Amino acid sequence: MTANKKYYVGIGSRESPQDVLDLMTRVAKGLEKKRYRLRSGDALGADRAFQSGATHKDIFPGKETSPLWTNVFTDFFHPNPSALKDYGRKLMNRNAMQILGRWGDNPVDFVVCWTKDGKASGGTGHALRIAEYYNIPVFNLKNEGALNDLKEFING
Repeated sequence: MTANKKYYVGIGSRESPQDVLDLMTRVAKGLEKKRYRLRSGDALGADRAFQSGATHKDIFPGKETSPLWTNVFTDFFHPNPSALKDYGRKLMNRNAMQILGRWGDNPVDFVVCWTKDGKASGGTGHALRIAEYYNIPVFNLKNEGALNDLKEFING
């Protein structure tokens, strides 16, 4: 990790419930006070909720071409990479940058997310599989106790 920089990823389903979106914004504000910098996409729902609570952030919208190294992560971690169209591949590639940084050499400290089933599912699941591979803690707000676990991790 870059000296004196703390990073987290704030992501999740576009279908996150409103109470969860409100919580994500509050979490981002709290992490901002602890000097954490957000990494996220620019999707409606969870991504935007985290963004609205963070001033210091790196946003990877997925529309631009990603560095070549990210293709390896899409090929390895996506369950069916050959089925991805160009835009879908760009979105999956940006997930690697969210977790590991623009150049793949600056992993985040942890991930905060929400998925419908509390597991590594949907587009968010791709980022979560990368995080799991690198032993990066994931706090999925769908799961009971995740918020308390996050607080313990931060204040630990």
